[in-house]
Amino acid sequence: MPVHAAPNALFTALPDPTRRAICERLSRHGEQTVHILTDRASVSLPAVSKHLGVLRRAGLVRNRREGRHTHCRAEPDGLAPLIDWMSLYGAFWRERFGRLEALLNRMDP
Repeated sequence: MPVHAAPNALFTALPDPTRRAICERLSRHGEQTVHILTDRASVSLPAVSKHLGVLRRAGLVRNRREGRHTHCRAEPDGLAPLIDWMSLYGAFWRERFGRLEALLNRMDP
């Protein structure tokens, strides 16, 4: 069973558009080297490396070394704490919207 990062690490990692783009690229295209990710990003190699570090600490990316190259892959299970959090608030808002709809129906017969 994978160990998940704290939800705060996810909330810190995902607001950045470059990190989201890296996650999306790895999710869609599979494992990529850091150099390939850098070629596709609009930021420098050191910046991509820093972004990957944040994503790795958040549990969203895993690295492996092969010779002089670092290969990265998405860790979709790393999103579990975020999905759990969203499910909790999704139920909260569905209930609230249901009550609002009932109130509006009573006000406008």
